[in-house]
Amino acid sequence: MEDSPNEVQNIASPTKIEEVDEPKTVEELQKELDLLKAENTKTKRNLMWKVRKLEKDKILTENEKIRLERELKSLRGEVERFRSPPLILATITEVIDDSRLTVKSSTGPSFLINYSKFLDEKLLKPGSRVALNQQTFGVVEVLPSEKDANVSGMEIDTKPDVTYDVIGGLDDQIIEVKETVELPLKHPELFEKVGIDPPKGILLYGPPGTGKTLLAKAVANETNATFIKVVASEFVKKYIGEGARMVREVFELAKEKAPSIIFIDELDAVAAQRLKSSTSGDREVQRTLMQLLAELDGFESRGDIGIIGATNRPDILDPALLRPGRFDRFIEVPAPNEEGRLEILKIHTKRMNLSSDINLNDIVALTEGFAGADLKAICTEAGMFAIREERDHIIMADFEDAINKILGKNKEGQLDDNGGVMFG
Repeated sequence: MEDSPNEVQNIASPTKIEEVDEPKTVEELQKELDLLKAENTKTKRNLMWKVRKLEKDKILTENEKIRLERELKSLRGEVERFRSPPLILATITEVIDDSRLTVKSSTGPSFLINYSKFLDEKLLKPGSRVALNQQTFGVVEVLPSEKDANVSGMEIDTKPDVTYDVIGGLDDQIIEVKETVELPLKHPELFEKVGIDPPKGILLYGPPGTGKTLLAKAVANETNATFIKVVASEFVKKYIGEGARMVREVFELAKEKAPSIIFIDELDAVAAQRLKSSTSGDREVQRTLMQLLAELDGFESRGDIGIIGATNRPDILDPALLRPGRFDRFIEVPAPNEEGRLEILKIHTKRMNLSSDINLNDIVALTEGFAGADLKAICTEAGMFAIREERDHIIMADFEDAINKILGKNKEGQLDDNGGVMFG
């Protein structure tokens, strides 16, 4: 009997034995477990970092949302404010009682109105400016007093760089200015102990160019008080009452900024002696002078305000201005003597490149009767002569030429043919 082909094939092919993996050891299993744990820890750390980052982003987004909401609210309020009707300006004429007052509006008529108890009653006094609602005429707010822009610009914001060290030949005048102006501001208790009122005003007088304005600049530099500089000619106005109003506003500004010092330069421009025969312009200047006299020593106390006046024509000042109580001390600023001229020359030549043959005493001998401004002009002109000769130092001949140029004036006060004098 023959075998079937299938059986022959089965007999011919060898039997296949299934391969079985060898079991892993404990160490291998432990390593795999450690790897899985490390990967799990790393994944968990990354997820936690992303969660914290998302939380921070959420907080930042919420803060940004709050800021934008506040800004939106502010802008909406600003838009509503622009949509609201304008307010009416008015001046308080009388305070009736604790809730009512009378005002005169800028449009003309007067009103009896009520005011809120939330307003500061100390500010609600006759003469104060207020803003009124157009519909109810209620007082919305109390406004600051109205001031001329020119008056506000008289306040010196930046202190001058002038100190007493750069002022030569005026040692006695500097001591008097310190006693009269600085001492009451820095040590008022000294006057209280002695039992006297400190001087309120000084008048600096003397020829032009002797250092009156320079002393005022040094005072502004040394004190911490508000310094207000006025040129008296600024008080002269075209319309009646304008000059007096400006004087009043200057003193109001000084009271608000107290302690303060008012420096009135060229005082003779409005304080000339009053005469019987005068034009309409002279009468307006006299009205301004009377307002100045009232502010200096009037019914109301001047407060903690010092006055410095300066003029080179004390002979024409009105006698009413010169009495005690207005200007308590008169300080003469004369032309410097030989010692003073030497000090001034040392100050102006301190930074100059001078030749070794220059003797300042020789220059002092040649400048008899010169003021401080003249001596500064001589130093400047000497430097210009050196530049003209293309030298980097100044020799004695330059000073001699400069002195001749400054003296180059004829008897009529005109400059000679040598050209104009440049004052530094």
